[in-house]
Amino acid sequence: MTFPSSTLPKRPERDTHIWTWRGFPIAYQVHGNSGPAVVMVHGFGASCGHWRKNLPVLAESCRCYAIDLIGFGASAKPMPGLDVEYTFETWGQQVIDFCREVVETPAFLVGNSIGCVVAMQAAVDCPDRVLGVTLINCSLRMLHDRKRVTLPWHRRIGAPMVQQLLGVKWVGQLFFRQLAKPQVVRKILLQAYRKSEAVTDELIDLLMKPAADVGAADVFIAFTRYSAGPLAEDLLPQLQCPTLILWGTDDPWEPIAEAKEWVNYPAVEQFVPLDGLGHCPQDEAPEVVNPILQDWILQHSV
Repeated sequence: MTFPSSTLPKRPERDTHIWTWRGFPIAYQVHGNSGPAVVMVHGFGASCGHWRKNLPVLAESCRCYAIDLIGFGASAKPMPGLDVEYTFETWGQQVIDFCREVVETPAFLVGNSIGCVVAMQAAVDCPDRVLGVTLINCSLRMLHDRKRVTLPWHRRIGAPMVQQLLGVKWVGQLFFRQLAKPQVVRKILLQAYRKSEAVTDELIDLLMKPAADVGAADVFIAFTRYSAGPLAEDLLPQLQCPTLILWGTDDPWEPIAEAKEWVNYPAVEQFVPLDGLGHCPQDEAPEVVNPILQDWILQHSV
């Protein structure tokens, strides 16, 4: 199949594969050739490379996949609203189809940030394809229409105004260009990560490369303005598979206090606080996260 130049992944890494979904190229990585299947789903603005410290380790006992959601990483970035709707329902279906067509067996889903919501959406929509779900610092979606009432008044009023302003194309494009600079990305990551040494040039490069792709700004703006769809609290009660929650206690974006009650949902088996870690513990401290993931997955694969 021949793809338009605007939808081709520009820089697939050496070990990156391409899968065609709904006519669009989707990038993914795979490590390991035996054991239970594990599919890892990145967060907003990230890609499958964000699991580079986890894939080879878990591959010692599992078949591990990491996928670039459509709109991110080296996957296609079609125009929002015309070619694709960037919603959790869309991404959830992408993960389901990936499990069906590429993995070819039911799988454990591991998500970080918005990737957690994607994983839960997939598990709710197609429970026979999902063996278990791990949520790592799940997005609380505080700008969701139903959550704004809990915000301070200035944020409650200001957020919709900013979202509306970003809908003006030249404003949104300018905003994205100001954010998509190495020094700005580094500053943001140093807020999200508690171990500054984990914010490396490699990580900056990994996040910066897809930002240069045609359509990257449009996807960023579309999701920034997305205030509907499911909340974690909507999906958790519907899960039929065992669920593990890991949470960096020093996450400045998704406060752990907001999520501690999730342990009361029937599907949640464990809620594990990760002391002194931030929003992306799997990348910040893989030596902590990998053994927990490996033990939990193998425990549920017997």
